[in-house]
Amino acid sequence: MVIHEMTLEECHDALAQANFARLACQRDGQAYVVPVYLIYDGKYLYGFSTLGQKIEWMRADPLVCVEIDDVKSQNRWTSVVVYGRYEELPDTPEHKAIRLHAHALLQKHAMWWEPACVAVEHRDSPNSLTPIFYRIHLDRMTGHQGSPDSVEGQPAPPTNARNWLSSVLDRVLHPTSFTHRRRDARHGWG
Repeated sequence: MVIHEMTLEECHDALAQANFARLACQRDGQAYVVPVYLIYDGKYLYGFSTLGQKIEWMRADPLVCVEIDDVKSQNRWTSVVVYGRYEELPDTPEHKAIRLHAHALLQKHAMWWEPACVAVEHRDSPNSLTPIFYRIHLDRMTGHQGSPDSVEGQPAPPTNARNWLSSVLDRVLHPTSFTHRRRDARHGWG
């Protein structure tokens, strides 16, 4: 497998194709990662939630990290990591257009609202029913892509190559037993 660093344009394209992500936030030195639906409009990632741990934590510390991936096989995958900042889009006249934009984007994907609504069933607070739209400002991002190399799909290496690899791995995994076998072979033992 060959792993290469993606260009900024490739990262943007991958974000545009994705709608499922992992959102990481932190509070008091403790990280918290949760799966979320996010939609990219070319500038921001938009999301929807109800009040809960992730919203409380992002309100306390708006620095977040988002990871999206697309795994087609063990040797064909894409992963993009975004470092950014949380911004809540309150239900106020000045945020109405942005909230409508977020809603229109999210609505294009089935079940975009489900994680937030399912989480509400497990809470007692009346505030937990309030819909919260938010966006993530992209400060920087990186991406990597795995693809098969030219030797993948070829016949297995010859037996002597497999034996060489086995001996190298054996030395790494069991260094003391390798030393004893080498000494024993030098003295004709075993």
